[in-house]
Amino acid sequence: VQLQASGGGLVQPGGSLRLSCSTSESTLDYYSVGWFRQAPGKEREGVSCISSPEGSTSYADSVKGRFTISRVKADDTMYLQMNNLRPEDTAIYYCTKDSDWGKVVAGKADYWGQGTLVTVSS
Repeated sequence: VQLQASGGGLVQPGGSLRLSCSTSESTLDYYSVGWFRQAPGKEREGVSCISSPEGSTSYADSVKGRFTISRVKADDTMYLQMNNLRPEDTAIYYCTKDSDWGKVVAGKADYWGQGTLVTVSS
Protein backbone atom coordinates (compact mmCIF):
# COMPACT_ATOMS: atom_id res chain seq x y z
CA VAL A 1 0.00 0.00 0.00
CA GLN A 2 1.45 3.34 -1.02
CA LEU A 3 -0.53 5.53 1.35
CA GLN A 4 -2.77 4.63 4.30
CA ALA A 5 -4.68 7.35 6.15
CA SER A 6 -6.10 6.85 9.63
CA GLY A 7 -7.17 8.73 12.73
CA GLY A 8 -10.52 10.12 11.66
CA GLY A 9 -13.58 10.02 13.86
CA LEU A 10 -16.33 11.99 15.53
CA VAL A 11 -15.29 15.03 17.57
CA GLN A 12 -17.14 17.95 19.10
CA PRO A 13 -16.58 21.50 17.87
CA GLY A 14 -13.44 22.90 19.44
CA GLY A 15 -11.92 19.46 19.79
CA SER A 16 -8.79 17.97 18.28
CA LEU A 17 -7.79 15.02 16.15
CA ARG A 18 -4.53 13.83 14.71
CA LEU A 19 -4.56 12.15 11.33
CA SER A 20 -1.78 9.82 10.27
CA CYS A 21 -0.69 8.76 6.81
CA SER A 22 1.57 5.74 6.59
CA THR A 23 3.69 5.69 3.48
CA SER A 24 5.97 3.20 1.82
CA GLU A 25 9.65 3.11 2.73
CA SER A 26 11.67 6.25 1.97
CA THR A 27 8.65 8.03 0.51
CA LEU A 28 9.22 11.08 2.67
CA ASP A 29 12.80 11.37 1.46
CA TYR A 30 11.82 11.71 -2.17
CA TYR A 31 8.17 12.74 -2.34
CA SER A 32 6.27 15.82 -1.38
CA VAL A 33 3.12 14.90 0.51
CA GLY A 34 -0.10 16.55 1.45
CA TRP A 35 -3.62 16.39 2.84
CA PHE A 36 -6.79 17.12 0.92
CA ARG A 37 -10.40 16.85 1.98
CA GLN A 38 -13.79 16.47 0.39
CA ALA A 39 -16.98 17.40 2.15
CA PRO A 40 -20.37 15.99 1.08
CA GLY A 41 -21.55 17.71 -2.07
CA LYS A 42 -18.38 19.74 -2.43
CA GLU A 43 -15.24 19.53 -4.50
CA ARG A 44 -12.01 18.25 -3.09
CA GLU A 45 -9.85 20.99 -1.61
CA GLY A 46 -6.28 21.25 -0.43
CA VAL A 47 -5.64 21.40 3.30
CA SER A 48 -1.89 21.32 3.76
CA CYS A 49 1.24 20.12 2.02
CA ILE A 50 4.88 19.59 2.91
CA SER A 51 7.69 19.50 0.38
CA SER A 52 10.57 17.12 0.15
CA PRO A 53 13.38 17.37 0.93
CA GLU A 54 13.06 20.98 2.13
CA GLY A 55 10.13 20.48 4.46
CA SER A 56 8.41 23.68 3.35
CA THR A 57 4.75 23.78 4.27
CA SER A 58 1.61 25.35 2.91
CA TYR A 59 -1.86 25.65 4.40
CA ALA A 60 -5.31 26.56 3.20
CA ASP A 61 -6.43 29.86 4.68
CA SER A 62 -9.34 28.12 6.37
CA VAL A 63 -7.04 25.97 8.51
CA LYS A 64 -4.10 28.29 9.18
CA GLY A 65 -3.38 28.55 12.87
CA ARG A 66 -5.47 25.47 13.65
CA PHE A 67 -3.87 22.62 11.68
CA THR A 68 -0.24 21.55 11.62
CA ILE A 69 1.33 19.18 9.11
CA SER A 70 4.42 17.21 10.04
CA ARG A 71 6.36 14.15 9.04
CA VAL A 72 8.60 11.61 10.72
CA LYS A 73 10.90 10.17 8.11
CA ALA A 74 12.15 7.39 10.37
CA ASP A 75 8.57 6.11 10.67
CA ASP A 76 7.60 6.87 7.06
CA THR A 77 4.58 8.67 8.47
CA MET A 78 2.97 12.04 7.87
CA TYR A 79 0.61 13.70 10.36
CA LEU A 80 -2.04 16.36 10.42
CA GLN A 81 -2.73 17.77 13.86
CA MET A 82 -6.13 19.43 13.81
CA ASN A 83 -7.11 21.71 16.69
CA ASN A 84 -10.14 23.86 17.34
CA LEU A 85 -12.15 21.85 14.88
CA ARG A 86 -15.26 23.33 13.35
CA PRO A 87 -18.33 21.71 11.78
CA GLU A 88 -17.14 22.93 8.39
CA ASP A 89 -14.04 20.77 8.78
CA THR A 90 -16.25 17.71 8.38
CA ALA A 91 -14.99 15.77 5.37
CA ILE A 92 -13.13 12.75 4.15
CA TYR A 93 -9.44 13.50 4.45
CA TYR A 94 -7.02 12.05 1.93
CA CYS A 95 -3.26 11.92 1.90
CA THR A 96 -1.36 12.21 -1.32
CA LYS A 97 2.18 12.17 -2.62
CA ASP A 98 4.18 13.02 -5.72
CA SER A 99 7.77 13.76 -6.61
CA ASP A 100 6.52 17.04 -8.11
CA TRP A 101 5.65 19.59 -5.41
CA GLY A 102 3.50 21.56 -7.83
CA LYS A 103 1.34 18.55 -8.58
CA VAL A 104 0.80 17.89 -4.88
CA VAL A 105 -0.26 21.48 -4.21
CA ALA A 106 -2.54 21.46 -7.25
CA GLY A 107 -4.22 18.26 -6.18
CA LYS A 108 -2.96 16.41 -9.22
CA ALA A 109 -0.52 14.04 -7.56
CA ASP A 110 -0.16 10.54 -8.91
CA TYR A 111 -0.74 8.73 -5.61
CA TRP A 112 -3.68 8.93 -3.21
CA GLY A 113 -4.69 7.11 -0.07
CA GLN A 114 -8.18 5.80 0.61
CA GLY A 115 -9.30 8.56 2.98
CA THR A 116 -10.40 8.82 6.58
CA LEU A 117 -13.66 10.43 7.70
CA VAL A 118 -13.63 13.35 10.12
CA THR A 119 -16.97 14.44 11.55
CA VAL A 120 -17.22 17.54 13.71
CA SER A 121 -20.55 17.71 15.43
CA SER A 122 -22.10 18.25 18.83
